[in-house]
Amino acid sequence: MPTVDDILEHIGEFNFFQKQTFFLLCLLSAAFTPIYVGIVFLGFTPDHRCRSPGVAELSRRCGWSLAEELNYTVPGPGPEGQCLRYKVDWNQSALSCLDPLAGLAANGSALPLGPCVQGWVYDTSGSSIVTEFNLVCADSWMLDLFQSAVNVGFFIGSMSIGYIADRFGRKLCLLITILINASSGVLMAISPNYTWMLIFRLIQGLVSKAGWLIGYILITEFVGLRYRRTVGIVYQVAFTVGLLVLAGVAYALPHWRWLQLTVTLPNFCFLLYYWCVPESPRWLISQNKNAKAMKIIKHIAKKNGKPLPGSLQSLRPDEEVGEKLNPSFLDLVRTPQIRKHTLILMYNWFTSSVLYQGLIMHMGLAGSNIYLDFFYSALVEFPAAFLIILTIDRIGRRYPWAISNMVAGAACLASVFIPEDLHWLRVTAACLGRMGITMAYEMVCLVNAELYPTFIRNLGVLVCSSMCDVGGILTPFLVYRLTDIWHELPLVVFAVVGLIAGGLVLLLPETKGRTLPETIEEVENMKRSGTNKEKMIYIEVKKLDTPLN
Repeated sequence: MPTVDDILEHIGEFNFFQKQTFFLLCLLSAAFTPIYVGIVFLGFTPDHRCRSPGVAELSRRCGWSLAEELNYTVPGPGPEGQCLRYKVDWNQSALSCLDPLAGLAANGSALPLGPCVQGWVYDTSGSSIVTEFNLVCADSWMLDLFQSAVNVGFFIGSMSIGYIADRFGRKLCLLITILINASSGVLMAISPNYTWMLIFRLIQGLVSKAGWLIGYILITEFVGLRYRRTVGIVYQVAFTVGLLVLAGVAYALPHWRWLQLTVTLPNFCFLLYYWCVPESPRWLISQNKNAKAMKIIKHIAKKNGKPLPGSLQSLRPDEEVGEKLNPSFLDLVRTPQIRKHTLILMYNWFTSSVLYQGLIMHMGLAGSNIYLDFFYSALVEFPAAFLIILTIDRIGRRYPWAISNMVAGAACLASVFIPEDLHWLRVTAACLGRMGITMAYEMVCLVNAELYPTFIRNLGVLVCSSMCDVGGILTPFLVYRLTDIWHELPLVVFAVVGLIAGGLVLLLPETKGRTLPETIEEVENMKRSGTNKEKMIYIEVKKLDTPLN
């Protein structure tokens, strides 16, 4: 019986149809960026201080510069100056311009301090959810909750929508997630208060990441074996391109509502994919919908300008499959090899998220220019993708993936022992760790789809990847709480986690040169030597080719 990969060898593995579909889905990948990392700009926290009635008028009467105003009227730098104010009536005319507090207390530190009851003054020309809803000081946890809501949505959505996509199809699920994502994004931009904004952000989290991963699954199932790894990597590079575009759009639109609206509205255009992107023929075959699958295969052949041989125009399900297979969560742990794959992949998704986000937080990339910092940090991800492309077909998936995890862990460990005065060396080690974990992140997404049979492939990817959402929730606590104990302690934890992840990867089978597994039996037999596998494929193709001559 011919497989989809056999048919694609005749009608085109990466011709016009696949290139068109790939481009469309890459746009979807880039559009996911504002949801995943948009908090950097939507939740930007500028320098701020208590709003004190009379200070502005006194500063204008005295001709103070901003620095002089802060020196005379703010208790001090850091949290004290941002969240506390002098309990002083700044409207009294007896205050001197040279030292207004001198007549009230011999030492300014002896003056009573109180909370910011009149709100805050923010040193920014734009706006963010922080400045609009005053998510600072005692309410700063509400910004953390905002980002946590997205990750909670990612986690829940990955579980539920992954099941629906494998049960009812990739295309239907993709279109539903696009519609809900775009609608909730617009509603968030016009939310009247924090509560409604939080609800709509949670809804975006429920569907957006699942939609991104479904797009990844679709393009992986549309192309032939030789191009699968390339499109998987470039699909993730499209996300990096989205990072660069987001930095430019955020710079041009410093007001959060306009920014949110601008990055959301293009998502409605993706609803046109109803007419542009067909259902996955691999999924249709796994559901015994062979007539529909053959119709799509003929459409692909027509688009590619290739004839479909008569011997390949009839598809039958495997005899051992019998009836339609319905995906179940138990299928991810029922058999020994798939259970091992699931546990190792879940740990690696968790590790990739913790190290990726944790290294950014620990370096403290936010500086004087948030837009340039964001832009430069995104550029580091391109060399990682190029290294994967250069090594993955020459060496395979497993060893580059394991080494990238180990390099990230080793770089974190090395940073612990590099002196503070060797700043350039610390930055080099940090960039090396960022590049290593970026490679690992892209590799786990690529290999995850190759280690599951078709009928649970989408479910397997989404369930395993949900662990990166758990990592995203825990990472701020790992970084900031452990730093209070010892500044380098998070790096020690990252090193241990990364090195363990690299060792576990070596327990997985190599997927280089293998067709996507269609059944559980094929996954359980993946430990067989590559030579035997190649011989088996060769014999099958030869049998199919004979009638064509």
